[in-house]
Amino acid sequence: MQITNAKFYKSVFKFEECPQLRQPEVAFSGRSNVGKSSLINRITRQNKLARTSNTPGRTQSLNYYNIDDKFYLVDLPGYGFANVPKKVKEEWAELIDAYLHYRENLLGIVQIIDARHKPTKDDKMMVEWLKASGLSFLIAATKVDKISNNKRAKQKKVIYKELRLDKIDNFVFFSAATGEGTKVVYNYLEDLLEMTSDRS
Repeated sequence: MQITNAKFYKSVFKFEECPQLRQPEVAFSGRSNVGKSSLINRITRQNKLARTSNTPGRTQSLNYYNIDDKFYLVDLPGYGFANVPKKVKEEWAELIDAYLHYRENLLGIVQIIDARHKPTKDDKMMVEWLKASGLSFLIAATKVDKISNNKRAKQKKVIYKELRLDKIDNFVFFSAATGEGTKVVYNYLEDLLEMTSDRS
């Protein structure tokens, strides 16, 4: 896959505001400050498409990006720690829940975790939900450039154990800094889109 034209389309704060689209959608999910925006910018080859911030909780809406007029990448609000009022967190949770349950255009999810640490309680809950939903997903463990090569195997074991993954589950180490894992993400997106075209 080659992404040649990615552009911001729309921010959605309520599920009812989701646009009427004929193209499929792939969601990008992860806790606040896990490097989700950096991953999106890397795979779209645009430094400022998704806003990056050191402040957790900056993404407060579903952000739609048009990718080559073929599909939409949907950046979900970061879950977990965010220095925002409880009411706002509850509104985010409702928005994410409604989108994941009821959005018919949704093909699959790139679930982002931090390669350096054990998956959080929220990460585990999210992956359990994904497995139960039957949705296709790819686990992308970001910031892998910050851990040594000989620690990778150990970290992968920890991630697989904590998230109860099988060997057949999709997994990739990713680095926005070096580009490692980008090809795997492209291949995953391509496979999702091919499945859609096969059904149509």
